[in-house]
Amino acid sequence: MILRSKLVLWCLVALALVAAAVVADGQSCLTIQSGLLTDVNGNPLTTGYDGWGYNYQAHTFNGLWGNYTRPTPPLTEDNCASVPYGCDNLEMKWNDAWLSNKSCDNDSKLDRHFGYTTYIGSGAWLTNHQSGSYNINVDGKDKLVHWTYFVKIVAVPSDAVPCSSDATKWCSPGGTEIGPSIWGPFAIIQEVYNDPFAGAHGVLYKSPAGPGFGIYGNHP
Repeated sequence: MILRSKLVLWCLVALALVAAAVVADGQSCLTIQSGLLTDVNGNPLTTGYDGWGYNYQAHTFNGLWGNYTRPTPPLTEDNCASVPYGCDNLEMKWNDAWLSNKSCDNDSKLDRHFGYTTYIGSGAWLTNHQSGSYNINVDGKDKLVHWTYFVKIVAVPSDAVPCSSDATKWCSPGGTEIGPSIWGPFAIIQEVYNDPFAGAHGVLYKSPAGPGFGIYGNHP
């Protein structure tokens, strides 16, 4: 009876692992639910939010800015000030081309730009929404100032070229500016900054090619 119970349990586990693998474009893919995918430190990934603020299944991060690099152990409100900007709030969202919630390339890591050699042309995008506060002294009194910053970043399309007028920016072949280069094959297409003390109110930058995601690749 004990042996039979163990056999049934093993079969259920095996079935769960099989069910956690999905087929996408003819590929057999491991999902987070399989328990076989790991983070950069080799820790098993789980669904839902983890201790750092990542929810890889939902393509989101919501937590302290100091935790986006996955320090060990995760920072808390008590020690986040040990890292510059560590206590600021950060919300990130990304699409499947930026970082998938499965692995279809036969390793234990979540896929990046799957089907493409690099991010270029993949249609990958990321948004960051940061917020925080700081104290200033006005007429001898402390005042708390709240600020927010939002940025959209895209992988540049395969035909993008450095702008002839400014090589630090990406342009279309026709010369239309996509946005400032960041991290190599990526471009900023929109920035919004609000800080009343600094005199910042609204849009800092908007791509002349367009601030939307769909025009930059095959995976909007």
